[in-house]
Amino acid sequence: MLPPPGTPGTDLPVRSVLPALDAALSGAGAAVLVAPPGTGKTTLVPLALADRVPGRVLVAEPRRVAARAAARRMASLLREPVGRSVGYSVRGDSRRSDATRVEVVTTGLLVRRLQADPELAGVSAVVLDECHERQLDTDLALAFTLDVRAALRPELQLLAMSATAQAGRLAELMGRAPVVEATGSLHDVEPVWCPPTPPVAPPHGTSVDPRLLSAVADTVRRALAETSGDVLVFLPGAFEIGRVAGLLSGVDADVRPLHGRLPPDQQDAALTPGPRRRVVLSTDVAETSLTVPGVRTVVDAGLARVPRFDVARGMGALVTVRVSRASAVQRAGRAGREAPGRVYRLWSSAEHDRLPAAAEPEVALADLTGLALELAVWGAPDGAGLALPDAPPEAAFTVARTTLRRLGAVDDDGRVTPRGRALTAVGAHPRLARALLDGAPVVGRRRAAEVVALLSADVPTRSDDLVAEWRSLRSRSDGPAARWREEAARLSRAAPAAPDTGVPDDVSAGLVVGLAHPEWLARRRPGTGRTYLLAAGTGAELAPGTALAGAPWLAVAAADRAPGRRDARVRAAVAVDEATALEAGAAAHTEGPEVTWRDGDVVAARVTRLGAIVLAERPLPDPDPTAVTAALAQGLRREGLALLTWSPAARALRERLAAAHAGLGEPWPAVDDESLLAALAAGPALSGARSRRDLVRIDLVAALRGLLPWQLAGRLEDLVPERVQVPTGSNVRVDYGDPEVPTLSVRVQEVFGWAAAPVVAGRPLRLQLLSPAARVVATTADLAGFWVTGYPAVRSELRGRYPRHPWPEDPATAAPTRRAKPRGT
Repeated sequence: MLPPPGTPGTDLPVRSVLPALDAALSGAGAAVLVAPPGTGKTTLVPLALADRVPGRVLVAEPRRVAARAAARRMASLLREPVGRSVGYSVRGDSRRSDATRVEVVTTGLLVRRLQADPELAGVSAVVLDECHERQLDTDLALAFTLDVRAALRPELQLLAMSATAQAGRLAELMGRAPVVEATGSLHDVEPVWCPPTPPVAPPHGTSVDPRLLSAVADTVRRALAETSGDVLVFLPGAFEIGRVAGLLSGVDADVRPLHGRLPPDQQDAALTPGPRRRVVLSTDVAETSLTVPGVRTVVDAGLARVPRFDVARGMGALVTVRVSRASAVQRAGRAGREAPGRVYRLWSSAEHDRLPAAAEPEVALADLTGLALELAVWGAPDGAGLALPDAPPEAAFTVARTTLRRLGAVDDDGRVTPRGRALTAVGAHPRLARALLDGAPVVGRRRAAEVVALLSADVPTRSDDLVAEWRSLRSRSDGPAARWREEAARLSRAAPAAPDTGVPDDVSAGLVVGLAHPEWLARRRPGTGRTYLLAAGTGAELAPGTALAGAPWLAVAAADRAPGRRDARVRAAVAVDEATALEAGAAAHTEGPEVTWRDGDVVAARVTRLGAIVLAERPLPDPDPTAVTAALAQGLRREGLALLTWSPAARALRERLAAAHAGLGEPWPAVDDESLLAALAAGPALSGARSRRDLVRIDLVAALRGLLPWQLAGRLEDLVPERVQVPTGSNVRVDYGDPEVPTLSVRVQEVFGWAAAPVVAGRPLRLQLLSPAARVVATTADLAGFWVTGYPAVRSELRGRYPRHPWPEDPATAAPTRRAKPRGT
């Protein structure tokens, strides 16, 4: 299938390593190919593989636009239409036939096929492209394919391709697979550092400083004047692409957007050279897997948009971040594919050195609910035994598994249930799949599919009112509306058969959205028009000027929380009534007794609630004493031990116990705040208390003594005495303020006769030795050493200052005294 050398478009650097790649795959069955962008790995390698294997070659790309583009490029090299020898399959679009030898799919679709048919019947080789991007589906596809090779099809050949040289770890995962590197000579790319002046604000959430976008447009105009060929501009998202396109109005070039939300014909237009110069405004889809012909210049804003998952609030969001150095190098390389080029970077060389070396893998940042379900369906709920490049972060993975249990997708051991398999078969996020399967019988299959398609498809929205968006899409025939209809049709085929029930649009949308995100059902806070409390307990706010303002209830479909903000911002929602909210969130609709610490005291009530939203509350006259104790413990943890009455005796005893634990260890009890709170909650001290007033009456001395095991209670005074008798007979109080160093402050003359300091709480007592005027002259825990090395200098000084006091040469054997010598002696 691979055209012979000399065929236009095929003499690329990767061609020279094809023999080595053939040998590696023949010997090991798996290999890693490292090749920079533009060296031909995506288009030439699959065709070469098809020449040497009997079955189909399956090529997986991380993005739909890249999958279609790769198939079109390979088909054009063969001078064939797409769908004959080379085809593609992406969600909602497929062009292949029985004659197809190379099929390009998205990594997500490859995961679906592996789940449905792990043997991949008819496939002889799997090629995973752009493994360096570390998307969740790419990690899963790699792990599952390696598992298939190990257990079912050792003859299945696997090739992982990466645009970066950091392939050692990938090769280790693949059983120390051989690494083949294409170091072909791409053309030099000259960097031009052009940071905006004055400096612009860094990105915040999804916000990008408009001055940066103006600087990008100015730099594009400069590039058009200083260079030849087409210009490729990297921006973080579709919104910024639209803004810069507007700023470039009137330039002598065709301005073409390129991002995943565009319909295929517009994507094709961006990738096809024309009679005039082009300025292609792209997201990172053009960073590696796409080739944009004719590009000689790159303008890089230096930003990317990545997913972030707020584990504590269960919210995912896209945030704008600085690119990594690896990404910046790959972007610049697009200018040197066909000839020497230039990259204009909107940051300085010094800033470049401070960029992160590589982007974080998606598994470290994103919502892992889908990943957890895929692992459960595969039979490895925790990923054990699979060659995952990175283990899922424990906190995010725990949240994901909890979500799946609530959906009924997995059992308590994490094993997939029949419902979980049904959710996976939908081919959407588990939450959306649940909304489709459970919503169709209530609102009808067509309506449920249309709403879920609106939530899942890459459809740009013009409003946060989801019902208005739904109605708008129904009446439109543009690219986004066509894409939405395709996805709705696909989901309708996956939904259970159910007729249209006649439920109004707003109720239908509210129910389906509420089923997808029951924890995001929200009630307006009293006295406000735009702020809400979500059932999950997080606050949320509508944007100013929204048509949803004032709605008593919302079913929120999309929300995110910018760093530093307390409340989330609602991005899309449906206004609903209370009945609809309760129906959608039925699992969180509860009624029962609650005893909690609230507003500084114990509150006992019978509460009806929807998650964190309290619907009704009635006083509870006889609460469970155990619950009251737990509420008091909660109050102590929240407000601290200052709620208790700390007498001087109680403080002193706590300090002695702390010193005993520090010096003698277990079983002497720990009495730091956390340990003491736990001990008080578990012991009898709180058993008789019912309110905050009762806490101040607790006898803390008795409670602290109650922490001592019986065998230690009688030894406290011996091992950790409140006072120590010094040689003069005085009983001096020990200072246990620092539990690590009990200290005795005493006049130096009163310890004459002590050869060594006594042991207190398991260590020598530190002595703070005082002059006759009670000023500190020395501090030591080694009294014997002090008498020898430190005392002579102290004696010399004090003899001159206090001549009427005795200052013997040998204090270790001298008589102690509290008095001065009589006058005249």
